[in-house]
Amino acid sequence: MEYSNKFVCEDTEYSTYEKHIPAPIFRKRFTLDQKADTAEITICGLGFYDLYINGIKITKGYLAPYISNTDHYTYFDNYDIAQYLNVGENVIGIMLGDGFLVGKTRTWDFKDNVMNSAPMLALKTEIKCGDEEIAFEADEFVCKKGPILFNDERSGVFYDARLWEDGWNDIGFIENGWHKPIQAVRPRGVAKQCTAEPIKVYREIKPVSITKGEMQPYGWLHTSVSVLQTVEKAAKLTGGYIYDFGENNSGIYRLKIKGECGQKISLQCAEQLNNGKLDYDNIHFYPDGYSQRDIYYLKGDGEEIFEPMFTYHGYRYVYVSGITEEQATTDLLTYLVMSSDLEERGTFECSDDMVNAIYQMGRRSDISNFFYFPNDCPHREKNGWTGDASMSAEHMIMTIGAENSWREWLNNIRAAQKEDGMLPGIVPTDKWGYEWGNGPAWDSVLFNLPYFAYKFRNDTQIIEENAAAMLRYLEYISKKRDERGIVECGLGDWVPVGKGADEYDSALGFTDSVMVLDMCRKASVMFNAVGLNLHKKFADTLANEMLTAIRNEYVDFDTYVVRNRCQTSQAMAIYYDVFYDDEKKKGFEVLKDIVKEDNYSFTCGFLGIRVLFHVLAQFGEAETAYHMITKKEYPSYGHWVEKGETTFLEHFMEYDEYYHESKNHHFLGDVVNWFMSTIGGLKVESHNFVKVSPCYLKEIDWCRTTHKLPNGEIEIYWERKDDGEIDLKVRTTGDVQYEIV
Repeated sequence: MEYSNKFVCEDTEYSTYEKHIPAPIFRKRFTLDQKADTAEITICGLGFYDLYINGIKITKGYLAPYISNTDHYTYFDNYDIAQYLNVGENVIGIMLGDGFLVGKTRTWDFKDNVMNSAPMLALKTEIKCGDEEIAFEADEFVCKKGPILFNDERSGVFYDARLWEDGWNDIGFIENGWHKPIQAVRPRGVAKQCTAEPIKVYREIKPVSITKGEMQPYGWLHTSVSVLQTVEKAAKLTGGYIYDFGENNSGIYRLKIKGECGQKISLQCAEQLNNGKLDYDNIHFYPDGYSQRDIYYLKGDGEEIFEPMFTYHGYRYVYVSGITEEQATTDLLTYLVMSSDLEERGTFECSDDMVNAIYQMGRRSDISNFFYFPNDCPHREKNGWTGDASMSAEHMIMTIGAENSWREWLNNIRAAQKEDGMLPGIVPTDKWGYEWGNGPAWDSVLFNLPYFAYKFRNDTQIIEENAAAMLRYLEYISKKRDERGIVECGLGDWVPVGKGADEYDSALGFTDSVMVLDMCRKASVMFNAVGLNLHKKFADTLANEMLTAIRNEYVDFDTYVVRNRCQTSQAMAIYYDVFYDDEKKKGFEVLKDIVKEDNYSFTCGFLGIRVLFHVLAQFGEAETAYHMITKKEYPSYGHWVEKGETTFLEHFMEYDEYYHESKNHHFLGDVVNWFMSTIGGLKVESHNFVKVSPCYLKEIDWCRTTHKLPNGEIEIYWERKDDGEIDLKVRTTGDVQYEIV
C-alpha cells in the first residue's frame, strides 16, 4: 500500500460562517476489459470523505478517515474494491467534507489554525486484471461543487437536494460542468493509515412524543462573528414541532419526507427543554443558526431521505420547523445513535433500580462521547480533553474495548507534545491548550491510557510507543517544581460541587503534585515491564522526591489532616499512598469526620470524586458511599436520575443555577467502575487475574457483573437468600484466574 502525495482540491476558498463554499464532489471513469483480480484504493479525504464505487457507498463509517491536526498526521484508509467493479465502465465517486481541516470558530483558536484550507483529496487506485495493471491518482478525477451548501463537524449541514445530480457517482452519467481539480499543497502531517475503530450507527430510536412547540431565544453572544455577518440566520422560534427521543445520546437522524420542491426544513438539535420550549443556549461558541442545526431543501420528487453527513450532534430533542402538520409524523425522524465501533467488555446489573439507572447513564455518557477518542461533550465542544479521558480511563476499559482507539489518539497526543515535554489540554489542536486547560491532572492521559491498557490487556506495545514521550514529560514536569519541590500549574480539582469550575477546595499544588507522583509510579511499572531500567530509575527518583515534598508541605502528622481539610485532599492522600499504610487509618478517620460534617454529601471535584468512593469502601464504609451516590437529594447521581437525566452532567449544581451547562460528560463516571468492582466485587489485578471481593450492601439483594479479559471472561453473581446467607457464584471461560478474598 502506497500513500499518494498528489493532493487536489476543487476550490482554493473554504467555508466560514460569513461565506459558504459548497462541499466538492469528485468522480473518475475507467473501463475494465475483464474481471479484476485485485483492486484497492488508498484514500485521504480531508477533512472527511464519502467513497462510492459504481453508486454504492462503501465508506468504512462516519467521519472518515479520522479527526486530526493535518500538520501532525494525514490519515488514509485502504479499501479492497474488487467485488464492486464491473467488466466495462466503472466510476469512483467521492464527496468531501470540511472536518477539522476547516476550523470555523475562534473558540480554541480553530478559526486561525495554521493548517486550515479547502477540502483536499489524495488517493491511489491500483487494479490488476490478468497481465494488465491500471493505476491512477486524484489529479485524474474531475470535480465540481455538490449539494452540500455548508458543513461543519460541530455546527451542522445545510443541504440542497435540488442540487443532487442523480447518478453522478455511477456509470452512464454525462459530466456537464465538471472540471479538472486544482493542485493543492500537501499537508505537512505524516501519512498514516487509520487504525482506530470506525464510527458506526449502533442503535435507531423513534420519538417518544411530538408536540407543537417553540424555541427559547439563543442568548449566547458569539465573539468571533456578528449575527449580521452570517450567511444563515436562526430559525423562527415558533411554529415548529419538538421531537423528544426520550434519551440524551449522540449521532445524527434519518429524515424521511415527501414535500414540495424547495421546501426548507430546519432541524435544531438540543439536550434540554426550558419551560417546555427547546433550549440550546447551553451549546455556546457558535453563531445562532449554526449551533447543532441542519437545513434541508427538498427536491420534491417523491419520498426523500436525508441523513446529515460530516457532522454529528448531541441531543435528546429536535425542533423541526418548515414542515406541515401532516408531515409531523413519527416516521419523519429516526435517531441514528452513533459512536466508535468498540467491543462491549463489561456489564453490570443488580436488584437496585437506582443503581442500574446510574450505571446505564454512565455507559451512555461514555459511548456517546467516544468518536475515535474520548470527547468531552457531543453537543458543544467535541474536543479530546485530555483530563476527561485520563480520569475516565479505568472505567472505560472495564466496559468497552478502548485500547486500540487510545493507541491511535496517543499518536496524536505525542505529535502535539512540545520539544520540552509540554502537552496541550485538548488533542487535536493547533495552538490552543498550552497556556490554559492543561497541567498534571490533564497531562496524566499520557500515562493513564498506556497503564490501563497494560494492566487490563497486557499491552506492552503501547508502553514502548509512548515511553520516550513519558520520560520527556517527567523531565519537563520535574523542572516545574518550586523551591518546596511542589508542582503548581494548570487546572486542579475541576468542577467542585456547587461552586465555580475552578473554585477548588483542595490546594492546586497538592493535587498537581499528587498527580505527578501517580504518573511517576505508573511510569515505573510500565518502564519495568519493557525493560527500560534507566527510565524506571528516573521515575522512581522523582516519585520519591515528590512524595517527600508533598508530605512535608501538605500533611500535618500531629492531626493527620491534609491541608485545606477537604474531601478531595484527604481521599487523594489515602488513595495515592501519600499516607503510609500504618498512617492511612488515622487519615481515614479525618475523612470520615469531614464527610459527616458535609452531611454525607460529596463536595469534591472530578479528581476527588474519582477516588472518594473507593477509599470509603476500602475502609469499611461502602454503605456510606452507596448512599452518597444513590440518594435522591442534591448533590448525588440519584438526584440526576430523579430529575429525568439520562446521561451524566458536567457539574453538580443546584438546578436553578445549573440549567445552562452540559448534560453529557463522562469524566464523573467512575461510579461505573465502583459499581462493578465494589458491589460486584470484580477487581481486575492484571490481564488474567481477578480478585473477587463483593460488598454485600444491605439494600441490594443480588448483583451480576462481567468482564472480558484478553484470554477469557469472568462473571460474578451473588444473591442474598431468605435466611440472609449469601450465595456467591463465579464463572470463568478461557485462561482467567481468580481468587475470592
